[in-house]
Amino acid sequence: MTKFYVALTVVLIAVFGTILYTTQGENIKKSFTSSGGIPTLPPEASALRVIPTQQPAGQQDASGQQPAQQQQQANAGAPTFGVEEGMKASYAATIKTSRGNIKLTLFAKDAPNTVKNFLNKIQSGFYTNLTFHRVEDWVIQGGDPQGNGTGGGLMQTEMNQLPFVEGSLGVARGSDIRISNDSQFFITKTESSHLNGQYTNFGQVTEGMDVVNNIKIGDKILKITVE
Repeated sequence: MTKFYVALTVVLIAVFGTILYTTQGENIKKSFTSSGGIPTLPPEASALRVIPTQQPAGQQDASGQQPAQQQQQANAGAPTFGVEEGMKASYAATIKTSRGNIKLTLFAKDAPNTVKNFLNKIQSGFYTNLTFHRVEDWVIQGGDPQGNGTGGGLMQTEMNQLPFVEGSLGVARGSDIRISNDSQFFITKTESSHLNGQYTNFGQVTEGMDVVNNIKIGDKILKITVE
């Protein structure tokens, strides 16, 4: 009799186990997979999210400073040439070369970004001992850190209505009219109207055209100063 009850119990357990697996097996497998089996990602995990690089207004960083305060401190010791009050309409500069001095007026009103870039490079001593690598009957060109016309960075061309005449100061560029070199400049020896509206015009020789006309390839820019 005991064996009969044992056998009956086993049969009942098997029947109930089969029913349980049939009705709940899929849920059991899902539970295992999401908790301890193959890792699964939430549906939004593959969506691209842009993470802002700026701090929200009023938020401080680890130093306890506002972003605006940090920017003011970073600019406190930088050369400005009056930039903090706004660019002046013009600046006077002198290119001191191995053949003499070339005095210029820089037209900040007409090409403010170009003039500011030029002034910053002057202040840093960037042009000291660079050379004039290009000399033709109508133009001289220098300011290339490589010394062969391939050096310098890039900046946006800054067009204006100034005509290229004898002694005009312009910015060199490549084939893309929108992009100019950030260090190479040229001075025209003659009227050069074919450059009008094609290159950034940002200055004019006021004294020293005789020096310009005597410059040879390889002559040095000893220093550029701003008055």
